[in-house]
Amino acid sequence: MAEAAAQDLLLAAAFVSDAQYNRNIPFRTSPEAVRLYHLYNHWMMRTATYFFIFLNLSLALFEEPAVYPLPFLATSVLEVLCLLVFLGRLTHFAHVTLHNVFWKDAKNICIMGAILLSLTDLGIYGVLRLYGVRSIRWSRFMRPIFLINFAESRQIRRALRSIRNTLPEITYVFLLFMFSLLMFSLMALKLFGERNLQTAEGLPYFRNYLEIVFDLYVLVTTANSPDVMMPAFDFSSWYALFFIAFVIVNTYIFMSLFLAVVYNNYKKHLKNEIRKLAYMKRRKMIEAFNLLKEEEGEQFVVREARWKQLVKLVAPDTSNSHRELLLRISDDEQKGFVDKKSFVQLADLLNIQVVTLKIRRHPLARWAPALYGSAPSRLLRGLVRHRAFVWTFDAIILINAVFIALDEDSISYAEWVFLALYVIEILLKVYTYEPREFFGKTQFWNWFDTLIIFAALTATILNATLQSTMRYNSQQILDIVFILRVLRLIRIVDSIQRFQVIMNTLINIVPTMLTFGGLTLVVYCVFAIIGMELFHGKIQYFPANSNAPHALECGNPALKDSLFARGKYCKNNFNNFASSFIVLMELTVVNQWHVFASAFANVTGQPAKLYFIAFHIVMVIIIVNIFVSFILEAFFVEYSLEKSEVETAIEQKIQELGMGVQEDELQHEQLLDNMESAEHELEGDGGAKAQSKGLVFKIASKRYRTVDALLQRMFEAEIPLEDEGPSFEEILNLSPSSAVPRSPSSESAA
Repeated sequence: MAEAAAQDLLLAAAFVSDAQYNRNIPFRTSPEAVRLYHLYNHWMMRTATYFFIFLNLSLALFEEPAVYPLPFLATSVLEVLCLLVFLGRLTHFAHVTLHNVFWKDAKNICIMGAILLSLTDLGIYGVLRLYGVRSIRWSRFMRPIFLINFAESRQIRRALRSIRNTLPEITYVFLLFMFSLLMFSLMALKLFGERNLQTAEGLPYFRNYLEIVFDLYVLVTTANSPDVMMPAFDFSSWYALFFIAFVIVNTYIFMSLFLAVVYNNYKKHLKNEIRKLAYMKRRKMIEAFNLLKEEEGEQFVVREARWKQLVKLVAPDTSNSHRELLLRISDDEQKGFVDKKSFVQLADLLNIQVVTLKIRRHPLARWAPALYGSAPSRLLRGLVRHRAFVWTFDAIILINAVFIALDEDSISYAEWVFLALYVIEILLKVYTYEPREFFGKTQFWNWFDTLIIFAALTATILNATLQSTMRYNSQQILDIVFILRVLRLIRIVDSIQRFQVIMNTLINIVPTMLTFGGLTLVVYCVFAIIGMELFHGKIQYFPANSNAPHALECGNPALKDSLFARGKYCKNNFNNFASSFIVLMELTVVNQWHVFASAFANVTGQPAKLYFIAFHIVMVIIIVNIFVSFILEAFFVEYSLEKSEVETAIEQKIQELGMGVQEDELQHEQLLDNMESAEHELEGDGGAKAQSKGLVFKIASKRYRTVDALLQRMFEAEIPLEDEGPSFEEILNLSPSSAVPRSPSSESAA
């Protein structure tokens, strides 16, 4: 019985952990599989997987054409090692999930196929290399498959699904846009083609239909405006009306339509994805409850001891005091058990970061109580805690920034005054606040201020000493330190209420920006590898004093007198992986992208422009608009969503227990911003009110880690607690575009 209970507890912990982190992996429930599943989700295993994924991607830096060349044998061994790790990870996954689910999962098939094709390509390339035959490593563009398809990358897959589901709607708008572009191009050919006009470079103006289509497509991005209009405008001012109409229709209307379609579909598909996650979390928590439940009267409950064992297993780093707080919230009436309604909320409770604080007096209050408790000392500490103290030193930092901007020799003497003021500020804060709490491991800004100030003080003293003894001047180093000190002004932005929504949104999107960063990395890797195969060696970079043939034409006579060569863009080429990434970044910014496209078309062929158009469509029109949609949704959620019921329950319970720290006091002291759940100590003399229990609690942050979490909380409010949702199989078989039924028996959309 004891062994069976331990196995049930381990399985319940797996369900709760999945609900906490929104995992939807259908794992087997045998004891061995559950233990393997816990190991599979261990942070070290996930970290190792990401390490080898990025190692595999970074091999392009060392393979021909290489930024840092390594022998073929070295890169081959590293690639085989990465593939073996991926195979091991996939095998581990196969042992924890259901076999029929594993073989029906397309991402597992993709990983196995990518491993097999990569090994085959590596073998063929190695054999041909031995015989001196040059071949193409065609499998390299498949490496992003590993980043996309492992279970850890569910956020990237979700973004890709949003793109895939949005494509049909985008296609209709894109076809209508192309129709408009082709019609305007035909009109331009008839209007300007027979006027014998020439461009600024002396080339024929609007006489070739395909070139007209490309030039007008570039005009949609505004990269060649107003250059493309000037020959016609110089001929007749009335022709400007054609370009004005074109820009209004295609740049403003159609590009706005692209954003509207992307945003509308993104929001719809994201809501369905979040709805699916919400039901999955509810179902997992109910499964965990069913494993641990015991009968109590007419209802089933989870006993207090069992609940504590579960929480300790799911969140081993949680402090005892934090667990007791969560228990008091779940067992509000202290009956000795947790009912089903409260148990289902456990995953959300664990996701809310709570700071546990021990009350401790300042060391000076123990060593010199008479001095520290005197009237002048209390007055001084009251002044330091006052908001005016922060405002004063913010103003001093701003004045210091103005002095640095003036860059006058006479002003350098004023730096000693500013440094003295900053040192006094730090000393006063350490005198007022408990030092170990002030320099806690989560007190980033306190460490930042102190290190910057004392680094500047040390550098200034060293610089003055060297100047007086060796006539050595290192003012540039000092300027860098001073500029870093000015960065403290960022804290002012977060303290102004009007900026809170903006700051909250920025903080919320930072973790999820990794998703779009991963998506961008996938696109960049694919296009960079294709670009290297198409354009490698076609354009060369030479130093300014080089005497090499065609050095002024980037090593290719086809670029003579081109905008690319005259602009000295020769370093923007596809000769290695790093240079390719830089070019793609410049193409993402859009400005001058047509110059790059024309240059590479000149050195290869006009169809090369299709490569640059394809990148613009994928990266700028689709992915960038998805990212803009995400930011819009983030702002709307921040403006509309109140605190969740679970978070409010925690705050109410903290206050009811008499163990809470007032919000305004903590903001006033500026000491607990952005703290995570951990044991910290706070003085009882003026910081937080002394409690007989010796502990105080505080919600660490009102900000959610991702907008997905916000949307999930917003949708879950619409789901009744008694609604268990559909079964695992029904949830897993739901497509992202289908609505989840409100109950297991419901067949219609919610």
